[in-house]
Amino acid sequence: MVKVVVDLVKRVFWGNGVAIVEREMVEDGILKVTLNDPDRYNALTPGLIDGLADVFASIRRDREVRVVILSGNGRGFCAGADMSGTGGVPDHARGRGPVGFVHEMQEHLMDVVLAIHETPQPVIAALHGAVVGGGLALALTCDLRVATNDAFFASHFIRVGLSSCDLGTSYWLPRICGPTIAAELMLTGRRFSADEARGYGVVNRVTTDEELLPTALELAGMIADNSEYGVRMTKVGMWANLDASSLRSAMELENRTQVLGTFTGNMTEAGEAFREKRAPEWKSM
Repeated sequence: MVKVVVDLVKRVFWGNGVAIVEREMVEDGILKVTLNDPDRYNALTPGLIDGLADVFASIRRDREVRVVILSGNGRGFCAGADMSGTGGVPDHARGRGPVGFVHEMQEHLMDVVLAIHETPQPVIAALHGAVVGGGLALALTCDLRVATNDAFFASHFIRVGLSSCDLGTSYWLPRICGPTIAAELMLTGRRFSADEARGYGVVNRVTTDEELLPTALELAGMIADNSEYGVRMTKVGMWANLDASSLRSAMELENRTQVLGTFTGNMTEAGEAFREKRAPEWKSM
């Protein structure tokens, strides 16, 4: 059973006093962050973006949080840009000319995508319904993704007259799917199903609505069972080495990480635990 303990440390409120981004500890070390603007299909309004940025800023130094699950309330995860025109404008974009206004809006979005990716704790996206445009970009910047069997995905930027190269999509999608599949998805902007996404390597698991959170929690628990040092350095090292200039460069980073890791005492503890047939008691960083 999922134990829900509401975490009131950080919430961002809108209009009627409902939290537009919620955070709650659902199990020891596992925090669920929920987009909660279902009337707009969790569109990326300035308020929602600010809420996400504030929550992830608080997470990165929260030692109690080992893994994050990012989800959305309502009928879909995130429908991307706010096309209604009712979501407001960030303060720092006001009073600017056309180029400055749009640039500040893009920077506002970029900051939250980077904040999620650069959070030291692994982030698992739990996806249902629409995962399109900026919603797809949010999902791609997470480390792992699970989806319901009725979820659908699309790089919709091109369908509104813009480029599909937006919010990191042109960085992540070719790396995840390969350039041939990514080119098709980005140039057509077509919808693709959860099963297609699984085949393309975009999602790790496809499941039912009822099993979405338990599936995400299972993955999160498997991660949280490992040492704090091991998880953090694996996330940092893996994504750093995605852009490594050579195998030698990647292995040099790996070597230094492993040498440093021996000083945590966790390797000795793992050996003792193995011999004593018990779970390791990891030392914190």
